[in-house]
Amino acid sequence: MAFVDHIARCNTHDLTKFRRFSLGGTAAGFVTHEFAEHLYGLANIETNSNGDINLASADLSFDGRTSSLRALCIALQNRGILDAPRGELFPVTASWKQTPLAAIDRAWVTHFGLPAYGVHLNGYVHKPDGLHMWIARRAAGKMTYPGELDNIVAGGQPIGLGLMQNMIKEAEEEAAIPTHLTDKIRPVGTISYIMENEAGIKFDTMFNFDVDLPAGFVPENTDGEVDEFMLLPIQEVAEIVRNSFDFKFNCNLVIIDFLIRHGVLSPDNEPDYGPLCAGLRVDLPIG
Repeated sequence: MAFVDHIARCNTHDLTKFRRFSLGGTAAGFVTHEFAEHLYGLANIETNSNGDINLASADLSFDGRTSSLRALCIALQNRGILDAPRGELFPVTASWKQTPLAAIDRAWVTHFGLPAYGVHLNGYVHKPDGLHMWIARRAAGKMTYPGELDNIVAGGQPIGLGLMQNMIKEAEEEAAIPTHLTDKIRPVGTISYIMENEAGIKFDTMFNFDVDLPAGFVPENTDGEVDEFMLLPIQEVAEIVRNSFDFKFNCNLVIIDFLIRHGVLSPDNEPDYGPLCAGLRVDLPIG
């Protein structure tokens, strides 16, 4: 396999399987044709001649749309169509720069094909024998992707927190990175992808951060979501990404981006350098 296989994996989708979903008349996401069938007949559901779905709301304020969307999701949960909420609210917005239309529980985002956002941290160390990266192994009991490799810190972006604020919070919770080191965290760009899965479609944007950690620092998990941390030479990390699917699917993209930015991958040593650079950021067709 090759690095570019991870780009292809995260961008496997067929939009002909989906129809648009609007919230209060504003385009918000996409739902599968099968999922749309479950919506017919529910309160405030409207359709047009193309079969697109609109959740009408008499109150088009943020709170009004949020209330309408939650009522719809609870009705679907009661029918066994949606899982129980996870208690973490994500913004409903076509792009990060726009004011959110509403909030929705994280558990329901993909079913409605709503853009979602997250933060990922590359923690690396300069040692005499070269660059090393801290890698986490997700807890065996974690709800999603148990036991897979991960970045040192990562998390979804809830509504009501700034990106750096969330990154620092996650760094403290997941790796016990102290304040004098979180002060060194720096934003380094974004990655986006469109990935179809069994729940629906993921329109994801990850905001990435780097932190140059001292050799004496050892991360410790405090929230039970990580089973172990490993400090690996960057070439070993690159080989794991190149030759396996051991990392959680989107973490591969974060590491590929890191490898490019830090010169580990270059036009001279990576034949897919151009497709990798282009494939890390895609336009999300919402709106």
